[in-house]
Amino acid sequence: MNKNESAENYLETILILSKKLPVVRSVDISVELGFKKSSISIAMKHLREKNQITVTDSGFIYLTDEGREIAEMIYERHQILTRCLTHLGVPEEIAGEDACKIEHVISKESFNAIKSHAGKILTEL
Repeated sequence: MNKNESAENYLETILILSKKLPVVRSVDISVELGFKKSSISIAMKHLREKNQITVTDSGFIYLTDEGREIAEMIYERHQILTRCLTHLGVPEEIAGEDACKIEHVISKESFNAIKSHAGKILTEL
């Protein structure tokens, strides 16, 4: 997994957790991803340095506008690609794993083409 892909996964995880929890902390990310707290701490430092997250004195993690934009883009790709693959008959777990790999490397143009083409199918799901 390259550095950018890893950062995108962390941002997406923060977004997903923020939809489920009142606040997101490093321990929540650690539990969700199954990574050591030390690894999460290093990743959060890098995301702070890139101004993609802020961390309060209490340890609450929030996405910045830039971080939220990236997270929402990756999350949308993940959701749509997973739904397309499951619609094609791929088991849901495999579809989710494959979508997670594809979402980081697919071009904006290719994703938009898939999204546009699949629009009718996706609204039926």
